[in-house]
Amino acid sequence: MTEPFIRADVAAFLAQAASSGAPPMQDLPIKAVRAMMRAMGQSADIPSAPLPMVRDLACPGSDGAIPLRLYDRRLEREAGPLILFFHGGGFVFGDLASHDAFCRTLASRCDLPVLAVDYRLAPDHPFPAFAEDAETAARWVAGQPGDLGRHVTSLITCGDSAGGHLALLVAQRLGIAPAAVPVLAQWALYPFVGGGNDWPSVRDLGEGYMITRSVMDWFDSLCGRPGDDPRYRLLNGPIPSTPLLMLTASLDPLRDQGLAYAQRARDAGATVIAIEAEGMIHGFVNLRRALPSAQGDVDGFLRAGLDLIAAL
Repeated sequence: MTEPFIRADVAAFLAQAASSGAPPMQDLPIKAVRAMMRAMGQSADIPSAPLPMVRDLACPGSDGAIPLRLYDRRLEREAGPLILFFHGGGFVFGDLASHDAFCRTLASRCDLPVLAVDYRLAPDHPFPAFAEDAETAARWVAGQPGDLGRHVTSLITCGDSAGGHLALLVAQRLGIAPAAVPVLAQWALYPFVGGGNDWPSVRDLGEGYMITRSVMDWFDSLCGRPGDDPRYRLLNGPIPSTPLLMLTASLDPLRDQGLAYAQRARDAGATVIAIEAEGMIHGFVNLRRALPSAQGDVDGFLRAGLDLIAAL
């Protein structure tokens, strides 16, 4: 394989990570992995920007309350769309805190309310727990709960990595059995779609580019190896014609399965905007201090998302 293009800040970050001496993620206890990723986010991500409205709440779930966090640049607003956000982390780590800075960026730049979902994590809660929580939260929001304090006319499902998977899954599930309001659009950042490892991007980028093939296999095992269940293997599911914004990173082993999902969505009749962050790695929305060039990719993603819904 020809050596791929790597941005200067990405190359420096990868070199530092390679020389750190940190053990592979899959060799650590789950608690240690979560602590390590939390610490990396605190050092590598930008600070959380102030917003007039940041409020914790919860919705009922099948195994207790599902924690949520509402972000808005306005204290009051008229009826309209809401961005329902799902964080990444391989379904194993991540929480409301890990993506707080990004959710604030979403709310501020898009001038829309953002509701982040703190779904249950594997291996404590293997599949289908996280899939159930994502759909439950979406249907709860669509039902106009008074606790939310917002009149929601439609949903924009959004997420990165494993959260991108949940954003796509919710669009699929609400396509099968519609909620009280429609999914207006789906915005996915370098999503995991459960497509397995038989992709050129996994073969070419499965070592040395933030996530590895062995880590992906480890995540899969911790989720309980769901097999061919279409709630996990999204390419096996009923891909809807919901407008889709797909962002992939050129140095991401997950790149090709994301592109395959975008093509399947086109084949289903969806309007699709597919953009690629050239020379960028997986997980960059949480690395914007360490990777300053990533902010340009975030800005481009949000512009494309707003253009997508403006055209509807």
